[in-house]
Amino acid sequence: MRKKNILGTLSLVFIGIVFGAVLVSGFGFVRPSYGDVKIGADNPPVAQLNADAAAFNNAFVQVAEKVTPSIVQIEVVSSVKSPNKLQDQFHFFFPFKDDSPREQQGGGSGIIISEDGYILTNNHVVENAKSVTVNLHDKREFEATVVGTDPSTDLAVIKIDAKKLPLAYLGDSDKIKVGQWVMAIGNPLALSSTVTAGIISATHRDIRIISEQYRIENFIQTDAAINPGNSGGALVDLNGGVIGVNSAIATNGYSQNYIGYGFAIPINMAKSVASDLIANGKVSRGYIGVEIDNVTPQLAKAIGLDEPKGVLIQKIVKDGAAAKEDVKEGDVILKVDEKEVNQPNELQSYIATKRAGTSVRLTIFRDEKKIERYVTLKSRDEAGDDKTIKTALKDKKGKDVDAREVNFESIGMKVRNLNDDEMKELNVDSGVIISDVKQFGKAFNQSLQQGLVIVSADRKTINSVSELQSIINNKKGKAVLLKVVDSEGNSRLVGLDIPNK
Repeated sequence: MRKKNILGTLSLVFIGIVFGAVLVSGFGFVRPSYGDVKIGADNPPVAQLNADAAAFNNAFVQVAEKVTPSIVQIEVVSSVKSPNKLQDQFHFFFPFKDDSPREQQGGGSGIIISEDGYILTNNHVVENAKSVTVNLHDKREFEATVVGTDPSTDLAVIKIDAKKLPLAYLGDSDKIKVGQWVMAIGNPLALSSTVTAGIISATHRDIRIISEQYRIENFIQTDAAINPGNSGGALVDLNGGVIGVNSAIATNGYSQNYIGYGFAIPINMAKSVASDLIANGKVSRGYIGVEIDNVTPQLAKAIGLDEPKGVLIQKIVKDGAAAKEDVKEGDVILKVDEKEVNQPNELQSYIATKRAGTSVRLTIFRDEKKIERYVTLKSRDEAGDDKTIKTALKDKKGKDVDAREVNFESIGMKVRNLNDDEMKELNVDSGVIISDVKQFGKAFNQSLQQGLVIVSADRKTINSVSELQSIINNKKGKAVLLKVVDSEGNSRLVGLDIPNK
């Protein structure tokens, strides 16, 4: 009997050991209740953010809280002649929901700039609008009227009948720096009140997306995520100041969605345009009346400029503002008022903030000296426009030509004399024609192409290839300034490096 008791006791102990092993090993036969499971750690990995990190984090939170109520959602029904065809690489943020050739529905964003209902947005958002609806952050909805548009800058102002609206603070886009943090606030992909963050990636971008003849592009580039529907929304700094109006994105051409970079119109230009649109319903923009181009290293060397800076005046527009002052073809504009300009679109965007009748001070480089000239701006109706030169070439074939031809092998181009018939057809009194250009040579790299006529070199009129050859031989190891004319009569200046050999 005692032996049986011992065996029974040992059996119970063995069973207990096996049951415990099963329970601990988690074979699934016995599970603890949910109330016994401990979820998550007791304390955060970082007990408390340091003061700098907390302040940085709070800056984003505060900007989002303060600025978002001043950003509206815009719905538009527009009338178009045909479905919208966007460009392959850069796109405005205007997602159409209907491909009908007569009416299309789209959306965008806007920035409240006055308590009584004026809203800044993009021209391409409200272009050809039949109806415009505005949804505020507090869920109120209003019908809006289009006050005015400015296709040259892709800006527009609309108006709703409301009072005491939350105003956006408009900052100073001239003070922004590449690398500083920014936030994009808008309504992408129909997702209202969306906030993203990034940095300013670049400034003064000319992406050639505006199709207007008198386009003015000086975009701020950012990597803050923006998508269709962000058009007209705000790009803001960490002080909550609006520094740009989001307008376009880089895209792969298929999805038409964000792939890394977006572009915003500087707020300083937008403020000027908005003021004119509210006051007059249109923009009374001033123009200098010059055709302008970049200063290349070769051109800087040719005119004695110590580095490639400023903006080159290729041509003075007849009856333009500059034509009445001592401003000449070949001058380099270094500054306008107190602002340095080193790209054509920098000069254009600054002048775009000035009304006709305003006087500007130009700091000019001429004959290796700096001089100042004052120009009173004219309106477009009075005098042409500032524009970057675009050369359209048409090759001449099958014409009788003079046999005299010179091959400048080190430069990579051939030139020949013009006969009387060609001079008459090209409307030039002198010059030699470029008959061939070697791909990737020095001439090619300066956009010299077959069919261009070289009418002067080193500021001297060229009548024959011998004269051009003599000038180039005397410029070995230096650079020569050429003036060329295309088949449509457009002229431009080109700096060309001349090798020692």
